[in-house]
Amino acid sequence: STELDPRIQIELENLNTATDDINKLEIELEEANSTFRILMNESTRRLKLSSKKLGSCIEKARPYYEALEKAKVAQLECQAATLKYQRANEIHAAAKETVALAEQRFMSNSHEWQFDNAWQEMLNHATIKVMDAEKQKAESGAEHQKKAKVFEEAEKKVQQLEERYHRSIQKSRPYFDEKQLCQEQLEAQKGRIQQLEQQIQSAKTAYSTALRNLEKISEEIHQQRGDLSQAAPSGPREPGVGAELSNIMPAASSAATTATSNGGHHYHPHHNHHHHHQQQQHHHHHAP
Repeated sequence: STELDPRIQIELENLNTATDDINKLEIELEEANSTFRILMNESTRRLKLSSKKLGSCIEKARPYYEALEKAKVAQLECQAATLKYQRANEIHAAAKETVALAEQRFMSNSHEWQFDNAWQEMLNHATIKVMDAEKQKAESGAEHQKKAKVFEEAEKKVQQLEERYHRSIQKSRPYFDEKQLCQEQLEAQKGRIQQLEQQIQSAKTAYSTALRNLEKISEEIHQQRGDLSQAAPSGPREPGVGAELSNIMPAASSAATTATSNGGHHYHPHHNHHHHHQQQQHHHHHAP
């Protein structure tokens, strides 16, 4: 009797799940892109309106708001450099302590044990660590000073511009607040789009893997049972292995090859209904 290999059922289910995921996610991606376009158009419209209402003060104040943005970035970079420098200091102190302890231990036991290779190697290793840490400390210290200077300059520029264009800055604030809000909304939506793109990529990989697995299973069965096309169906509702695989195989081999040649990220939408149909032949209770 030609029972259907249970692994085929599992891989078909994997294939169908991946197909459903891809279709669902691609619809979501389309909607997310559409939302992004709507947000973009709406932002442009609102900013144009605000610009028309407020007039020339926007252009006068723009250098101040740009300088403010640069100062924020410089501040974050300065903070990161400070942390890096602190960490380098800690590592250096710990390395020096290790050397001191090793030397102390040697001195206190020098009358008992020989100046052996293992101890010498440990001390060398610890000394190298101290030298590396010193180098890191010097480099991160210099980098920290550089970043602090950049931040200081950026702050100074903000203050100068604030004094010079005080009235324009105050008057144009609604426009720049609106601009900030629009940018945050667009960034958030862009993040959502990237997340969906990654999920689609994963689902396509799962699809390709299932196809390749089906191809492997069918090759094994082919070797075990000789010519597949002679396998007879085992019953009216369960097609035999031959019927099942002759349905899958042309699709599986071409798609799996394409999937492999494309680094495993290839999806063939025309397989959808085909696989779902086979799924339902075996599991009638899945049908709604």
